[in-house]
Amino acid sequence: MTQEKKTVTLFIQCLVDSIYPEVGEAMVTVFRKLGIALECPVDQTCCGQPAFNAGYHSQARTAAQRFIKIFENAETIVCPSGSCVHMVRYHYPELFKSQPEWLARAHSVTEKTFELSEYLVDHLGIEDLGAVYNGRITYHDSCHPLRGLGIQKQPRKLISNVKDAEFIEMKNSDICCGFGGSFSVKYPEISAAILEDKVKNIIDSGADAVVGVDMSCLMNIQGLLNRKKSKVKVMHIAQLLAG
Repeated sequence: MTQEKKTVTLFIQCLVDSIYPEVGEAMVTVFRKLGIALECPVDQTCCGQPAFNAGYHSQARTAAQRFIKIFENAETIVCPSGSCVHMVRYHYPELFKSQPEWLARAHSVTEKTFELSEYLVDHLGIEDLGAVYNGRITYHDSCHPLRGLGIQKQPRKLISNVKDAEFIEMKNSDICCGFGGSFSVKYPEISAAILEDKVKNIIDSGADAVVGVDMSCLMNIQGLLNRKKSKVKVMHIAQLLAG
């Protein structure tokens, strides 16, 4: 563990803020375990991803400018959502490609914005937080973290070091859960079919908990597990590491 004093500014995904605040609280617990100072701007809002994905780039640009103004003076920005980090890191430069001043400000933010497991493993060199979980865990690879950010080994390293936990790879862990934001609204039948396959693989793995790094996917998975009256728990990796 690095001894350098650091301050992390929390970038809280909208779903976490409005529906799953316990995930944000778990992040706070994790960083307090590490003795890392925290800041959390209370005036932060959406990063603009829903508008961007829907093709409303002007509105997304407005949200991005607000985000940049709020976070550009942070030392390090950490988020519990890989999809939101992907938005900031890769699409902010696209939004401001014809505005040199804003492009420079966007790059200053993108270079210091990280997903939680990515930051812990790749930047702090931490793979064991002393967490304990007595049970079997499987992991779902969300699309944006996996394909956009290259986050695959990092959460698995963290899970493998949880005391008393047995890690089990599910079949096709890297296949989409079917949510995809507006995709699930525009194509509900396709989305539901993809989710059925994902949940079947989770149940068939024999794990009693499924862990992920994006609450949007986990919310989708949890919904079907609940409808099936499955006892499989759904946890964000922050919740696992805080335990």
